[in-house]
Amino acid sequence: MAENRGVVYMGQGRVEVQPLRFPELVDPRGRRIGHGAILKVVATNICGSDQHMVRGRTTAPAGMVLGHEITGEVIEIGPDVETLRVGDLVSVPFNVACGRCRCCKEQDTGVCLNVNPDRPGGAYGYVDMGGWIGGQARYVMVPYADFNLLRFPDAAQAMEKIRDLTCLSDILPTGYHGAVSAGVGPGSTVYVAGAGPVGLAAAASARLLGAAVVIVGDVNAARLAHARASGFQTVDLTLDAPLPEQVAAILGAPEVDCAVDAVGFEARGHGGEGSRAEAPAAVLNALMEVTRVAGRIGIPGLYVTDDPGAADPAARRGSLSVRFGLGWAKAHSFHTGQTPVTKYNRALMQAILWDRLRIADVVGVTLISLDDAPRGYAEFDAGAPRKFVIDPHGALLAA
Repeated sequence: MAENRGVVYMGQGRVEVQPLRFPELVDPRGRRIGHGAILKVVATNICGSDQHMVRGRTTAPAGMVLGHEITGEVIEIGPDVETLRVGDLVSVPFNVACGRCRCCKEQDTGVCLNVNPDRPGGAYGYVDMGGWIGGQARYVMVPYADFNLLRFPDAAQAMEKIRDLTCLSDILPTGYHGAVSAGVGPGSTVYVAGAGPVGLAAAASARLLGAAVVIVGDVNAARLAHARASGFQTVDLTLDAPLPEQVAAILGAPEVDCAVDAVGFEARGHGGEGSRAEAPAAVLNALMEVTRVAGRIGIPGLYVTDDPGAADPAARRGSLSVRFGLGWAKAHSFHTGQTPVTKYNRALMQAILWDRLRIADVVGVTLISLDDAPRGYAEFDAGAPRKFVIDPHGALLAA
């Protein structure tokens, strides 16, 4: 049997690459399943959501195998799998979804009702998401394979674009969902909060959807420089100039049609020294300020029900000081929650395969080995303008 190894959360600020059991067609409750598949992982990515856990900002237990952004080759299928074959190259949505419940049938796969006994919604290698083993490893098991896995039509073509296609498991559909739920369309003016990988994916998605102008805001100079190099307008939230003034300097008016929160609960304040202090509601309040009356705000950024690392007692319970009255007065629409990846990933795959979207360049995909994963976590946490993609078998780095 092949050796399995993976990235394991060891406690606040620490991850290690450790030996793992080879995956079996068994669910987290120990029940054998015929609908699953075992994958040889071709690429698996470090996500900002992983960083929340590694920073100690969730209730994740030590010993958890991390990783929910997975692309792989099918090497074993259960007896109930009908549409996949050994050798297929596939993208794995980060949502674990059954395909059978009401939510899945209505394309709300981020809140599947059957994959997590504690709450709606499941994910690989993530706290409170059903106990599914993570995929920052050499091998991983995927349940409900017929429903969950997106097969690439031509494996050789897919390997040529693997740096782009690896983004289909999470950040590209998540950014796209943020743009769609914000109402981005032809001619829209758009503000995206956050120049990390999800924010840049949202910005690229807005451009794909026909936005006239996309503005990206952040406190990280290196990430802003990368956003500008990718063709987006930027605002620097460390400056004393208020966000509406910076938007007005670009658009001639202090508001946008659509806004996307790609930051989430570890947001920082806006302006001067205030930008260094954590202010969990800062982004949401800023977006209500700059979004036009009757505009829409997409919120793919992660917010948690419990944040043990928060400085504010209310924020530890997921309660934020949001200016909801402002949003109500301006008739804003808000859309939150996990992205239903299967709703978008097939169309986005086609956009990549037909050269409509070079997402790897936009988000700064950088290949690293499995053993280099701890370094990737450290550099990403320090704000590097990169999307670290782990190559567990060394095939991509060798190529």
